[in-house]
Amino acid sequence: MAYLAQHRPQHTCASRCLDSSSVRRYRTQPGSVPSRYQTTTASAAQAALSSSSSSAASAATKTANSENAHKYAAGVRFAGCGAAAPALSLSNDDLSQYVETNDEWIRTRTGIGARRVLSGGETVTQLAADASREAMEMAGVTPEDVDLILFATSTPDDLFGGACLLQGAIGASNAVAFDITAACSGFVVSLATATSFIRSGAYKTVLVVGADALSRQTDWRDRTVCVLFGDGAGAAVLTAAPSEEGCNVLGYDMKSDGSRNMHLVSPYSVYVTGEGDEATTAAPEGGRPATNAAGRFGDITMNGQEVFKFAVSTVPVVIESALDKAGLEKEDVDWLVMHQANQRILDAAAKRMKLPSDRVVSNLAKYGNTSAASVPLALSEAVSDGRIKDGDVLALAGFGAGLTWAGMIVKWGK
Repeated sequence: MAYLAQHRPQHTCASRCLDSSSVRRYRTQPGSVPSRYQTTTASAAQAALSSSSSSAASAATKTANSENAHKYAAGVRFAGCGAAAPALSLSNDDLSQYVETNDEWIRTRTGIGARRVLSGGETVTQLAADASREAMEMAGVTPEDVDLILFATSTPDDLFGGACLLQGAIGASNAVAFDITAACSGFVVSLATATSFIRSGAYKTVLVVGADALSRQTDWRDRTVCVLFGDGAGAAVLTAAPSEEGCNVLGYDMKSDGSRNMHLVSPYSVYVTGEGDEATTAAPEGGRPATNAAGRFGDITMNGQEVFKFAVSTVPVVIESALDKAGLEKEDVDWLVMHQANQRILDAAAKRMKLPSDRVVSNLAKYGNTSAASVPLALSEAVSDGRIKDGDVLALAGFGAGLTWAGMIVKWGK
């Protein structure tokens, strides 16, 4: 257990493929497929129904589409995905040698059997770069083709952000890059952000990455927390498509509630040494002392019961909202790809959506909770092993600190 000994805290800081008839059911609402991507608009449909001439209906449709042509420049395609995880895996039995726990206790409460953690000089940037290269290879694009990088992370290798580090690591010299911090909802929120940029015509090839190393913020003496979290990265490439071909982002919804922030936090804490005129600030190893105060972001603290109740009550609702905006029903969903936090949360969401357990993507047992990496890790695994196929309708959902939660309905594939 060299890893755990080394990282002992030394501080006290506190889908089914859609046919043309189902495409016509999409409604235009915020976060839904806009009228630009519908087969016909309401005005065109009215003209068609009131006209006895098929040529008149065709003309009305063309007119409506022409009017919308200036509103949205492109549709969105999911062109590729990828994932990466650290080499070191810590099993439940490994943890039982360090804290008072055991495999049965952890599995029955969480569904987790092991988790990956950074070691041997591995970095979040390296994991993100590996996942990105895999996603770009699947998409058939080069780093130079990417014109926007959205990096969802709460644990970048640099306080000022990880996106530019990632851009440099993969050689995406033509891309603008920035971070999005929305904790475990970050990847889904970033997908929604990428969708808006592509639909606006501002960017054509967007690399969306979710990567985190929550092992850095974990107190390995606290069995209620250390059994949950792991490190990893996942990525997806979204590309612009001619608007007449439609948009594979069918609907989404996002929510936040800062009044419940205290249930899942890793707060910044200031600390000093000495008293009075002799008081000095402590500095991290290799760093420069601050002139006034120094500190660090503390270990993750969580009210497990409140977070569980929050997830079970909000995730199904946000997915239902995204489905409503897409003009679809629960029965239209082929796969549920959720944030991998707890198997009981996955089971509760699937039950509410009336999805059988074999239509829920779960890799929680191998990786634990990897925060923003969770959804793309699960997505990439299910695509690579052939479960998710082109044309499948996916319900994606993230939830976590903030508190934040988000849902998105997509049709997978180019």
